[in-house]
Order: sequence, then structure tokens, then C-alpha cells
Amino acid sequence: MWFSRKQVAQSPPPSSASAAGKEQVTTKRLGDAAERAARDYLVRAGLKPIASNYRTPGRGGGEIDLIMGAPDGTLVFVEVRQRSGQSHGGAAASISAAKQQRIVLAARHYLMRFASPPPCRFDVVLVQGSPAQPGGVSLEWLRAAFDAS
Repeated sequence: MWFSRKQVAQSPPPSSASAAGKEQVTTKRLGDAAERAARDYLVRAGLKPIASNYRTPGRGGGEIDLIMGAPDGTLVFVEVRQRSGQSHGGAAASISAAKQQRIVLAARHYLMRFASPPPCRFDVVLVQGSPAQPGGVSLEWLRAAFDAS
């Protein structure tokens, strides 16, 4: 059986003795944990959760990790990026222009439900490190990290 990089993140091949009862660490699990940490962090900072993992229908669309409400009524579209290390520029460098455009596309789709859309912004929460590493995880919140232009 083979696994793609998206399915398994640096987990050793299971041995018959150690595989029993242990779960593999997948990038999906790591990503879900990073999104939970980011959501909890933003809630403690005063934002209200509205939706998570919002996807546009069809192929080639976009996804928004978190949609939050700011106390001033601003709708905040949040991209959560997690990287265990700084190689290749870390989490911040992984948000390409194409990725930003897919997020903007998904945000525009989400906003179609409003007769009069509220003010909006695009934030990024960078999650660096891994709970298994010394030093653990650090979060950095970049407000208005990019815009819809």
C-alpha cells in the first residue's frame, strides 16, 4: 500500500508489534489540530467562530479554514498555515498568490448569501513547530495579511 504526502506526514512504517493500537500521524490530523489551536487562539482574542472549512462547490474552487466575526462586525476570513520547521520559508512562505486567489474566490462565494455584505478582511494564522518537538507550537496572527485585489 502507498501513501501520498497528503496522507502521511513523517511517520515511520508500522511494525507488526508497534502498529497495534497506534494511530498514524497524518497531515490531515496535523492540519485539524492547527486549525483548532488557531480557532481557540482567535476566540481568546475576542473573535466569534462562524464557520470552518467552508468550500466552494465544484472542482478548482477554494476553501476557507475559518470564518470569524470580529467585535466591530467585520467578517474575518482566516487561512491557517502549519509547518513543523522553517525549511522552504516556513508557514508564511506557503501562501502563494494562487492560494490567496482561491481563498478570495471562496470568500466571494460565501458573501453571496448577504444582501449587504459586512466589512471583510483576510487574516492568516501561522502555526510553527510541532507538539512533539522541543519548544512545541507557536502561533502568529497576521491581521489583514492580504486583500481581494
